[in-house]
Amino acid sequence: MTAGVAARQSWSVAVYNFRQWKGNPRIAVTFALAFILCFLLSNKAVQFAQEQGTVMQLVEAFVWTFGDANNILISSLLLVLLFADMPFICEGTPFYLMRTTRGAWLWGQIIYICMATALYMAFILLATSTLCAHNSFIGDQWSETAAMLGYSGAGEAVALPAFVKTLEMSTPYACMATIFLLMLLYTLLMASIMLAVNIRRGQFWGVVSVFLFSLYGLLLNPQIFGQMFSLPQELMYQANVAVGWMSPLNQATYHMHNFGYDLLPRLWQTCLIFGAATAALFWAALRGMKKYNFNFTGNSV
Repeated sequence: MTAGVAARQSWSVAVYNFRQWKGNPRIAVTFALAFILCFLLSNKAVQFAQEQGTVMQLVEAFVWTFGDANNILISSLLLVLLFADMPFICEGTPFYLMRTTRGAWLWGQIIYICMATALYMAFILLATSTLCAHNSFIGDQWSETAAMLGYSGAGEAVALPAFVKTLEMSTPYACMATIFLLMLLYTLLMASIMLAVNIRRGQFWGVVSVFLFSLYGLLLNPQIFGQMFSLPQELMYQANVAVGWMSPLNQATYHMHNFGYDLLPRLWQTCLIFGAATAALFWAALRGMKKYNFNFTGNSV
């Protein structure tokens, strides 16, 4: 089989998976929950702007909402529902396996995972921006609302991560694009863990691996790290740097990066780490595919 034929077959598998979305209640529930989540998380920023009588830049609600590690974690966990049946064995699977190789079939699943994850993230961005569109402008400059959140300390009071360095070293659309990329890479890493473990250990352990991965990122934050080891205030900076490198969730958080004056990971380093880890996990899934047992109504293939 030539590479071109295998590539076309892989794309055919990915397209077939998207066709399974039609009439699938699990897909509808996933995106409905994502929209509700966006409404609940972005409501703080919208309410603050309304209370202050100011307007927002169109993507600021997305920037402030998903500049927080906990919100990134919650949104990414919804993909467990979207990818619950990974590696997506259905009635069409025997048809494809008779006409292509296991590797080409799994490449189709990988293409589908990447495209579905990007679509899900785009939906979150669109939903968050739509929810605040009635009180926003599209110009590529920070709003008065952002300035109040960042410079007055009001952002900390209402639990919105509006940091001064974000305002001074980026523009709204550039910041939005970076946060979108970080969320996409983090979520792809989580999905690749789920796929690799599913192929080698089964669906149950695939779901468990995702929750353990998420729990690791949730617990490994500077505040918890400092309290666990009773670190004095002068050592909290070192703890912050250590956690910034050790936790994938913190690496997915925009403000936990080096913008030229500290030892936190730089944005390109995080992208390289996420990309390499995701590629390694997809490779592990492809290797494990050689011994994977396909079960169709009780029979193994």
